[in-house]
Amino acid sequence: MFIDSHCHIYYDTFHDDILDVINRAQDAGVKKMICIGVDLKSSDSCIELAQKFENVYATVGFHPHESKLAEPNFLNILSSMAENSKVVAIGEIGLDFHYTHSDADIQRKVFIQQLELAESIGLPTVVHSRKADNETLEDISNVKKTKGVIHCFASDLAQAERIIKLGYYISFTGLITFVDELSDVIANIPLNKILIETDSPYLSPVPFRGKRNEPKNVVEIAKKIALIKAIDLEVVKQQTTKNTLNLFHKII
Repeated sequence: MFIDSHCHIYYDTFHDDILDVINRAQDAGVKKMICIGVDLKSSDSCIELAQKFENVYATVGFHPHESKLAEPNFLNILSSMAENSKVVAIGEIGLDFHYTHSDADIQRKVFIQQLELAESIGLPTVVHSRKADNETLEDISNVKKTKGVIHCFASDLAQAERIIKLGYYISFTGLITFVDELSDVIANIPLNKILIETDSPYLSPVPFRGKRNEPKNVVEIAKKIALIKAIDLEVVKQQTTKNTLNLFHKII
């Protein structure tokens, strides 16, 4: 089976056909998917979907854009939400200095607090990092017992190697089907450190660019990795699934 390790299927664009979306994923061999929260409302929506659909799991957390919305008791709320058996990680958390939806200092404070929460409750993290490579890895390295994944990787090989050295996984999206520079990264890092994701409804891979992305399309990312590494698709499927299950240990 394939696993879509990162999707936002609570978006309104999926409201009218969510069952069809999940069935299409199943038919494509994508047997499990992880719905990623970005604030309290979306985290709750992910939990609702995970409770409704056996093959959907959830994460809870504050995206860097939403850091400014984190109220004083947000850690207690996230901790309580994370007790749900279908919640497999704290995320999507991290730093984004490309946009200024939340002040950089607030982003770092909330990021570190969520890293520490994940460490304290024994859950992995799903990390967003954009234009903040050094700061992200600095904060991760200071919370040593936390493991996780850098999602939607779009940096260079040197950064990928730094991430792996910290014990984190690297996740690739449909970007790899049209951003040639990422091929060098994929070719030079071990398959046992790679996850695959759609980031639905964003970043549709070739040949679906310009259309709404959905979990079934994670197969296209696996195909591209197989092509770059000159290995069988079955090998990519088995190893990335193993990696995902190793990281998100609450998935059954």
